[in-house]
Amino acid sequence: MLKNIKAFLLFIRDIYYHRELIYDLAKNDFKVRYAGSFLGIIWAFVQPIITILIFWVVFQVGFKSLPVSNVPFILWIICGMIPWFFFSDAWNSATNCLYEYSYLVKKVVFRVSILPIVKILSALFIHLFFISFIFLMFGIYGFPLKIINLQVGYYLIATISIIVALSWVTSALSVFLKDMPQIMAIVTQIGFWFTPIFWNYEMVPEKYLVFFRLNPMFYIVQGYRDTFINNIWFWERYYQTLYFWGITGGLFVLGALFFQKLRPHFSDVL
Repeated sequence: MLKNIKAFLLFIRDIYYHRELIYDLAKNDFKVRYAGSFLGIIWAFVQPIITILIFWVVFQVGFKSLPVSNVPFILWIICGMIPWFFFSDAWNSATNCLYEYSYLVKKVVFRVSILPIVKILSALFIHLFFISFIFLMFGIYGFPLKIINLQVGYYLIATISIIVALSWVTSALSVFLKDMPQIMAIVTQIGFWFTPIFWNYEMVPEKYLVFFRLNPMFYIVQGYRDTFINNIWFWERYYQTLYFWGITGGLFVLGALFFQKLRPHFSDVL
């Protein structure tokens, strides 16, 4: 047990020491991802914006959807879609990072554990833009800024934490399990509909709601809506907050140890 704890702490320490390298790699990854295309990095923002516009036209303009939680439907929906966009994009990218950076994995001296974090940070650059987009949309609809809106930073840290924890497991597995892209597609699709993005959790009977709350992204999506719509601080949902960090902390430790355990075999398989 003590050996595992020591290994985990050394693992985290190495990540901290390589923070500048992580940032440089993430910045380069962000630039390279769309290099050569006509619109360049603009493509990173086009698809999510078009998706949001389609739902706005279909539901608010076409079906005349009523306000949800006393705000226009478009504001309610973007508070659910935008954190999910970040979660799914970052997790999928981080899962496939060892193949993409196989030339670095094969270097004995390179700290491979930072690669999932590089991908997550690369996706974060895009997500920061869409957080600004949320503020802009609420401003357009006449909602003033409030101090509680700064709470989005807390939920951003929570989202990054759960992605890092999950990606250490899935990126390590992807080296040995060739079906991981297909598995990830199914998992994210199921997770999308089990997360209250297009449906209001208040419509679910309490006896069934407990099963949906097992999904960590339930906490994140609801947190974004608490920040911009419901005006509820995260400590007011203390049971959900303790559960989320308990699950995330456990996955964080297990993911780090799992990654370290499989690390010596990566170069042989790749």
